[in-house]
Amino acid sequence: MIASLPRPQRWLLGLLLALLLAVQIAQPYPEVALLQHIPTALLLIASPWLLRRWPLSTPALACIVAFLALHTLGGRYAYSNVPYDDWARALTGATLSESFGWTRNHYDRLVHFGFGALSAIPVAEIARRWGGLGPRGAVVAVLGWVLAISCLYEIFEWLLTIVAAGVTADRYNGQQGDMWDAQKDMAIAALGAVVMLPAVAGRRRKVT
Repeated sequence: MIASLPRPQRWLLGLLLALLLAVQIAQPYPEVALLQHIPTALLLIASPWLLRRWPLSTPALACIVAFLALHTLGGRYAYSNVPYDDWARALTGATLSESFGWTRNHYDRLVHFGFGALSAIPVAEIARRWGGLGPRGAVVAVLGWVLAISCLYEIFEWLLTIVAAGVTADRYNGQQGDMWDAQKDMAIAALGAVVMLPAVAGRRRKVT
């Protein structure tokens, strides 16, 4: 079934699969690894059928894969422990936290922003191709999707804290002591979507 997909799309899915497998090597936080990576694995398994049933353009699929790649990398380190400061120090001799005065790990903020920004093109494409919406309708669909999914995800994290063990829930949520973490995450996802709205409004109805 996957052979019927365009070659660039097969490559995109293959690269995501390779990353998903690579981050399992010497997994540093195995207690949350399944929670982080099972959804991505299930999407990869279902992707050939989904893309045959509801085809997407290669740019739209690239946006989805880019977001899942960001999430997969974050999931390896339970988000709160992504060692970007170590990477920055190795490259430049200074850390991002030192440069910007950060007191927490902000990788989760990047992924929430990425969710909003990288959702824009695929959601608008679906809204216009199968929903029959025009540019304005696509803009509303993008904002509605990002705000709704962000809200539902934060509710899911809250429910997880109720049913999961304390350490597991804390590592998965990555709140890092910020009582307004959920609100900030939703706001930055919305900002990501807003940044991409000009591209959504100007994108042609039919894309390949």
